Amino acid sequence: MPRPEDEPNETALLPEGLHDTLANDAEYQADIVEKLRQCFASYGYERVVPPLLEFEESLLCGPGKAQSRNMFRVMDPVSMRMMAVRNDMTGQVARIARTRLQNAPRPLRLSYSGSVLRVRGSHLRPEREFQQAGIELIGSDSSEAYVEIILLARDVLGTVGIRNASIDLTMPLLVPAICRGLGLDDKISKAVRHALNTKDIGELDKLDGEIGEISRQLLSACGAAGKAMAIIGKLSLPAEAQKICDELKEILTRLKDVAPELNVTVDPGEYSGFEFQTGIGFSLFVKGVRGELGRGGRYLVEGNGKSKDAVSEPATGFSLYLDSLMRAVPKMTEIKYIYCPYNMNMSDVNKVRLEGYRTICGLEPTKNDTAEAKRLNCQYIWQDDKMIKI
Repeated sequence: MPRPEDEPNETALLPEGLHDTLANDAEYQADIVEKLRQCFASYGYERVVPPLLEFEESLLCGPGKAQSRNMFRVMDPVSMRMMAVRNDMTGQVARIARTRLQNAPRPLRLSYSGSVLRVRGSHLRPEREFQQAGIELIGSDSSEAYVEIILLARDVLGTVGIRNASIDLTMPLLVPAICRGLGLDDKISKAVRHALNTKDIGELDKLDGEIGEISRQLLSACGAAGKAMAIIGKLSLPAEAQKICDELKEILTRLKDVAPELNVTVDPGEYSGFEFQTGIGFSLFVKGVRGELGRGGRYLVEGNGKSKDAVSEPATGFSLYLDSLMRAVPKMTEIKYIYCPYNMNMSDVNKVRLEGYRTICGLEPTKNDTAEAKRLNCQYIWQDDKMIKI
């Protein structure tokens, strides 16, 4: 029985969080990804292409541990082992570094791009499938590694026309270090961390003693880097926590010297999404654009193998999320299509292609070439041996 015209076609429906990207959006996104890749390459980052899915235990190593609940899993009918679809590419690059490239000279600079799939989206990113592109600098724990990564983030965004991004620096290890230094138990430490992460001043006001005063000061420090460091610099912190703050100060001083135009903010209590990181993290935002453009920071690439001699390596990098990025880039310039009537001279067809026009060639004679050009959404037509705007 034929389907009524107003009844939805079930074959066109997609699962929640998934969508088709159509022309010309798909082409523009591919162009953006290529510009990102070229900028990564200009900094010496070599491209790697990991597979879409791997054995589950491989994806759950290192940075992948924090994403385990958000992975799709499937049984491999060949090996009868569980496989998982990547929901972040950082862990895959870490695997490549510790295995296939374990003997490559350090620091190792790698770039990547590809689709990722997640079980659930988030409030700010409801998409469950999107493209990710990024870089990893593996084998250095210097502050200068942070500076290179942040400058590259600035330049790669500028390459695609984004010039007003802000960089929000975080210290996911700071609050735990403070709590350890003050001898607080796990219950209080978790409560402090959660309250600072959610910016819950009501909960922080309930805290007594030194941790109450420090945590409230940390909350007030959220904002511009200068203001944040002025507040943090006055705090009396345990040695481990002070070391984290000193490194942040060093990075900010260096950034101010080499890139004073950067809009840098600091959020001392933020840790959501930075759970696997072992140092300072950062997020990239553009005012008026939903969701983060990207996120980065330092983490550990676990040593190859389970022996005691396996050495972990520090790594610093960032990932850009193409769904958010595409909302921030300038609008795509108009694509110029020209209709080339049936039996048009091929040398003329090639000529207009070389001039940057896209040709839509007629495959059979028509009664009205201009009407046919309009029907095919062409802005130009070749008539009387010349190009005419419709």
